[in-house]
Amino acid sequence: MVSLAAIVLAGGQSSRMGQDKALLELGGIPLIQRTYQIVRQCADPVYVVTPWIERYRHILPPDCEFIQEWQPGEAKAHGPLVGFAQALIHIKTEWVLLLACDLPYLKLEVLKNWIADLGNVSPEAIALLPKNPQGWWEPLCGFYRYNCLPELTEFVESGGRSFQKWLTHQPVQELTLDDMQMLFNCNTPEEWAIAKSE
Repeated sequence: MVSLAAIVLAGGQSSRMGQDKALLELGGIPLIQRTYQIVRQCADPVYVVTPWIERYRHILPPDCEFIQEWQPGEAKAHGPLVGFAQALIHIKTEWVLLLACDLPYLKLEVLKNWIADLGNVSPEAIALLPKNPQGWWEPLCGFYRYNCLPELTEFVESGGRSFQKWLTHQPVQELTLDDMQMLFNCNTPEEWAIAKSE
C-alpha cells in the first residue's frame, strides 16, 4: 500500500446555491461531515482547508486537522488551487487525495479501488485524475504526488489560479472512472434537489 494523506477543500462561496454547500444534509449528515467520514477510512491524516474553521469544527471529529485558508487581512479567497497549495506544504506522504467537500455520490469502495492502483501509476505522472465528458480534468476528485509542490508553488506565486492551466503543463495520468456520477457536485438548488431524490 502506498502512503496516502487527504485534503478536503471547503472554501467555496456557494453563491449559486444560496447557502453553504458543505452544510447541506444528505441522510441527516452534512456533506462535509460525510466526505470526511468516508475519506478518513482510507487516508491518514485528513486535512480540511477552509476560511471558516469555527463553522465546521463542531460537526467534525475533535482530531480533525484544519488548515486556515486565506491570510489575515485578506478580503476574499483565492480559489481551490491556492487552498491546495497551502495544504500540500503539510503533506508528508507520497500521495495525497484531493476532494471537494460537496460530492454527494462519493463512495468508499471506489476510492479504495483507485488507491490500490496508485502503485501502477507512471513515475513521471504528478497526478492521477479523472476527466469529465467534456475532456477536462476533474482536479477535485483525484490524487497528486507530493513532489508536485515546487511546480505548483511557482505557478501560484506567478499569479496562476486555474487548475486546468496548471495541469495543462504537467504530466497527468488519466484515472479510469466507470460511473461519472462520482464527480457530481452540487452548485444550485436544482442540482441539490436531484441529489437528495436519488
